[in-house]
Amino acid sequence: MAEINEKITQLVIAGDGALLETMVHMALDTGGNAATILDQALLPAMDIVGQRMKTGEMFIPEVLLAAKTMEAGLKVLTPFLAEGEKSNAGTCVLGTVEGDLHDIGKNLVGMMLSGSGFKVIDLGINVTAADFGKAAVENNAGIVCMSALLTTTMPKMKQTIDHLTEAGLRETVKILVGGAPVTAEYAREIGADGYGFNAADAVEKAKEFAAG
Repeated sequence: MAEINEKITQLVIAGDGALLETMVHMALDTGGNAATILDQALLPAMDIVGQRMKTGEMFIPEVLLAAKTMEAGLKVLTPFLAEGEKSNAGTCVLGTVEGDLHDIGKNLVGMMLSGSGFKVIDLGINVTAADFGKAAVENNAGIVCMSALLTTTMPKMKQTIDHLTEAGLRETVKILVGGAPVTAEYAREIGADGYGFNAADAVEKAKEFAAG
């Protein structure tokens, strides 16, 4: 089974979704446990992808393909997983802030968070402060991730943080921000808990938050 798990890991990294699904079915048919396949094959693959992205060994198109391949494998496993086994890293609310319609970076972060074991509530684009807050409460989220690609929409991040503070959520919710014009300094200025300079870095920060 260890050999099959290793093949699954390599297929995710390579972005071979069709063969991955076949291999996951094979692992299940030969007595493999769905949770074990998830923990020892799929999740480690996304850890490797994240590290390779950080070091420049993999680029956005390759990472997107790997994340989609991971999702294909997870779709096969889902019927065999108990509800509590599907996601054990925590819940993240994700969205592009109000006034901003860009979503490529946000989508990549969402797929990588999902691939790393998080339950992701993707609110999409043009998300208001109130919607971020409502989703955080309704889903008992521990992390709110905001993206902005325009300098004109960056102030909406501060507005959202202020809303979450006024709603009494800052004691239980960590806030992670990112996007092309966003910097670590700006994240500190607006009171965010963390800044992700790319998708892999954002996922790493989310894992640190989840670990406490």
